[in-house]
Amino acid sequence: MSKSLIIVESPAKARTLKKYLGKDYDVRASVGHIRDLPISKLGVDIKKDFSPQYVTIKGKAKIISDLKKAATKADEIFLAPDPDREGEAIAWHIAHILKSADKPIHRALFHELTQKAIRAAIDNATSINQNKFQAQQARRILDRLVGYQISPLLWEKVRRGLSAGRVQSVAVRMICERESDIDKFRPEEYWIISVKLQGENPPPFIARLDKISGRKSKVENDEQATTIVSILKKAEHTVTAVDKKERKRYPSPPFTTSTLQQDANRKLRFPAKRTMGLAQKLYEGIELGAKGPVGLITYMRTDSTRVNKEALAEVRAFIKKDYGPDLLPAKPIFYKSSKASQDAHEAIRPTDVTLTPEKVAPYLEKGLLNLYTLIWKRFVASQMCPAVYDQTTISIKADKYLLKAQGAILRFKGFMTLYVESSEENGETNGKQEETGKGSTIIPDVVKGETVKVLTVEPKQNFTKPPPRYTEATLVKALEENGVGRPSTYAAIISTIQDKEYVMQQQRKFMPTDLGKLVNDLLVAHFPNILDIEFTASMEENLDKVEEGSSNWVKLLQAFYTPFEKTLSAARQEMKSVKKQGIPTDITCKLCDGKLVIKWGKTGEFLACENYPTCKYTQNFKKDENGTIIPIEKEEPVDSGETCEKCGRPMVFKQGRYGQFLACSGYPECKHIRAQTTGVKCPEENCTGEIVQKVSKKGKVFFSCDRFPECKFATWDRPVPQKCPRCDKPFLLEKKKKSGAFLQCIDNECGYSEPLA
Repeated sequence: MSKSLIIVESPAKARTLKKYLGKDYDVRASVGHIRDLPISKLGVDIKKDFSPQYVTIKGKAKIISDLKKAATKADEIFLAPDPDREGEAIAWHIAHILKSADKPIHRALFHELTQKAIRAAIDNATSINQNKFQAQQARRILDRLVGYQISPLLWEKVRRGLSAGRVQSVAVRMICERESDIDKFRPEEYWIISVKLQGENPPPFIARLDKISGRKSKVENDEQATTIVSILKKAEHTVTAVDKKERKRYPSPPFTTSTLQQDANRKLRFPAKRTMGLAQKLYEGIELGAKGPVGLITYMRTDSTRVNKEALAEVRAFIKKDYGPDLLPAKPIFYKSSKASQDAHEAIRPTDVTLTPEKVAPYLEKGLLNLYTLIWKRFVASQMCPAVYDQTTISIKADKYLLKAQGAILRFKGFMTLYVESSEENGETNGKQEETGKGSTIIPDVVKGETVKVLTVEPKQNFTKPPPRYTEATLVKALEENGVGRPSTYAAIISTIQDKEYVMQQQRKFMPTDLGKLVNDLLVAHFPNILDIEFTASMEENLDKVEEGSSNWVKLLQAFYTPFEKTLSAARQEMKSVKKQGIPTDITCKLCDGKLVIKWGKTGEFLACENYPTCKYTQNFKKDENGTIIPIEKEEPVDSGETCEKCGRPMVFKQGRYGQFLACSGYPECKHIRAQTTGVKCPEENCTGEIVQKVSKKGKVFFSCDRFPECKFATWDRPVPQKCPRCDKPFLLEKKKKSGAFLQCIDNECGYSEPLA
């Protein structure tokens, strides 16, 4: 009997496929990409039409060998990595290495991992999409040309280890420009005047000043406010209009990649990276007891809100049965995707709407369940009736002033029974959408011409606010709106700019670090096109054209590289060396009359005298929440209350280059260093040890189990005996970066972090 080989990129996906396909299929995983451009060099032959020089990724040689052996035993091969550009590239490279097997090779696209969808994908398998692969290849080469040629320039001019990216640098620029707008912002005073009124019918209600002499009111100071208050207290208040309207609020469409990342960040506080990691697991398959692995959601990288007819019929039947006919619209609701949408995949939805969050809860860890619940509710709500509420607006005339009172009463909750999309303003959840129709202001029955009594008049001083800093949700939204990157790349962009310490988060809001501002200023000055939002967006559109087959990838690269090469050459000559100069501060050197400047070394930022090498004074520093530099004075050893078991002298806490450690006070005669307890139990299974602080032979502090060598647990980060509030892991890790210190969950998939006080 013939046997087919199916190759996917993920072991989890392979397990799910094996469940449905049976013995006639050999399912293998490539574990991601198998070939890529080399790490040690550019790997692109610019003179030969940007020919890429692919190499086997480290650690993938055995996987390739196993795939080749499996291919020789199969009658045909189905390549089934994810149905996007990266998946197409993985498939292309696998096909390349399996050419020698001389077997028919097909491309299968799994948009969801259900038995019906898997069988349909195999039955309708096609060939590898060369246009899609070339679009991925062009993007990879573009990123390599920019990253591998600008980054060494930053090493030379600022410090080693820095990097520039074609898209990441634009994201940093957006954050820097927002910070600049905040710095430049000057608040303007304005006053809100509220009048508490009583009509013939209760209850009292609040009206606000809206217009003065027919024009929109603008009360700029206390003097103006006092004058208006005085007049309003004496004036007769007459109702001039009562406007009652029925309003409807319609549900949001099912999730796209971008909207999922935004709402998961707002509602669940998930970073984009964690959201995508959890969504990948839900798509690839979760073990549901006796059912085995089941793919719970459709493919999670999509910019479309489209839902197929079968899924629409299923969700409508589910709503009618479980929520009642009152919540089911007469016809299915269809949502328009954005103009930029490629519409290659459906919206993100549950593969089986009858698998409610309650049914799958016993099989999902907390993060997976929360994200699945969000996706499930959003999808079901998207096919429910709109919410209906009555909105009443009362207009009241008093002298030359017009006041308005507004209130709303929810008549029918509709889709809001199940789900309401969150929104963000100034980085915090805005209650407007959550509260729509709940009637925070109750409006009494009044009629036109009725005179209402003034109970109180209250002026309130306010000031205009600066533009808000980006959160992950609003940054994702801004990237999408500006066409910078693609939804599938947002998580990587946000992760990279933080890992490179160009930006940091404080109270979930992004701020550029000094390093980020410096690098951004240099790149904007010398690579204006690369850092230009419109240019970057147009490049994304050009890559889309390559995928569509309407543009040639080599010509795209040629059009980009010719001007870029000239700009790069000029930047090498003209960019100033901050490595030598540093960033000036107003702090005076303690050894001479010079000022200290911020410089970067292997271990991070430090202060150094501007008169170096004449004066070699240096000092560490930290920053407060406002970014103010605070020099760190050298600390004296602190008695620990313990004695050295080698010489009997007191053991003291010392502050070294890498933090605090416990050492003998008799140093250098006695060099004994003792492991310092952290109060955290070893996380390894069946281990009864405790994590202690140690110092390596090179003097670097690390933390390991005190039962070494029986237990080999070790970490460079200090464990803190504090439970993770998100996933209940037993302790957090103290992370230190140049942008500041913070606590982070030991589980990378959890992603929880908080600033260290």
